[in-house]
Amino acid sequence: MTDKVRTYIDKEIRIEADALVFIALSGGADSTALLLIMCELGYKLQALHCNFHLRGDESARDQAFVEALCRQLNVPLSVRHFQTKEEAKRRGISIEMAARDLRYEWFGEEMAKKKPSYVAIAHHRDDQAETLLLNLLRGTGLRGLAGMQPKHEGFIRPLLCLTREEILDYLKSQNQSFVTDSTNAELICQRNRIRLDIMPLLREINPAVVEHLCLASDNVRQSIPYYIKGIRAAFDELGITEEAFPLSALTSQTLLHEWLSDKGFNGAQEKEMLCASDSQTGKMWCSNAYTVLKDRDALILAMNAEPTMPELHQEIVSRIDETGSDIAYFDADLIAKPIEVRRVREGDFFVPFGMKGRKLVSDFLTDRKLNRLEKAGAFVATCGDDIIWLIGYRSDNRYCVTDETTRILKLTCKG
Repeated sequence: MTDKVRTYIDKEIRIEADALVFIALSGGADSTALLLIMCELGYKLQALHCNFHLRGDESARDQAFVEALCRQLNVPLSVRHFQTKEEAKRRGISIEMAARDLRYEWFGEEMAKKKPSYVAIAHHRDDQAETLLLNLLRGTGLRGLAGMQPKHEGFIRPLLCLTREEILDYLKSQNQSFVTDSTNAELICQRNRIRLDIMPLLREINPAVVEHLCLASDNVRQSIPYYIKGIRAAFDELGITEEAFPLSALTSQTLLHEWLSDKGFNGAQEKEMLCASDSQTGKMWCSNAYTVLKDRDALILAMNAEPTMPELHQEIVSRIDETGSDIAYFDADLIAKPIEVRRVREGDFFVPFGMKGRKLVSDFLTDRKLNRLEKAGAFVATCGDDIIWLIGYRSDNRYCVTDETTRILKLTCKG
């Protein structure tokens, strides 16, 4: 068993000799076997245990078990306590999702402290088969069909070469006990229903269902590099960039799905975007972290983040010595009130430099073909109630430098 895992690690994961391997240790059969096997293989180890305080006495029992096991094996252990229910409420997500997020956030923090390091997760081939079925039910793309990766962003899964039955046989051969999470027998989530209801039915049809599903995932995973190469070639040919997807390229759901990969958009949103050519300019779709905007001839992708408030550096100069979109000059004697910076508001107007009449800021930005997201990130510098500079675009003609100007105020935008 140990040799099988060693071979798998050498082929699929490749851990540096000086790397620290964190073991995500719950105390269940899978993570207990993972700890024992990695000890046998001689890796430098540290165990990480999450106490989510969700199962009363069971949570305390699990922590006591892993503490005793780590003392027995002389493996350092770190325990993190989480108030999971409260955190789920604060984040507005399910308890299961909160526990997952909290766990992986902590694991990421630990990896960042020590490099090179990895976090080993005890997923096995039965988990892989369940993941494939879950992804199919969610309408996954090709990457979802590849299932869980042996190594991804510091997380490794050395037991993906073993079945649940092999793990239990190994623990029996080692006379090693483990704890059992009582919620694993409850039909409270999709994965449990697949494990407890669907997989037994599939085994009646094909006793080798786990191996065959995992083989399918392995085949897809091995084809991913060639798939990505083809996707990138299509992106280049059609002018698709990280930020923009031309409407003319909305003929392939696969390309759109890959463009949105890992951005949190659901299948219904993707379907609407495929028909974006018929949508009104300005229509938007949002995920937790990103927004897609239908512009004139493309879908625009942007992160959901408040635009950074620019800082203005002021100085009095004798002449106009340099120009650029981040610099503006004014007649200093006309600036009678403190200069402030704020976001553009509806109804804002100014007199653009070189013009005599006033113009709505929104119309000025529209004339420059800025999209809705770019407009939302626009700032102005004001003097009292007047806008003196649409920062980065145009200063106000009422405050411009003329032949009669005796003092020149130079504003430089930082950020």
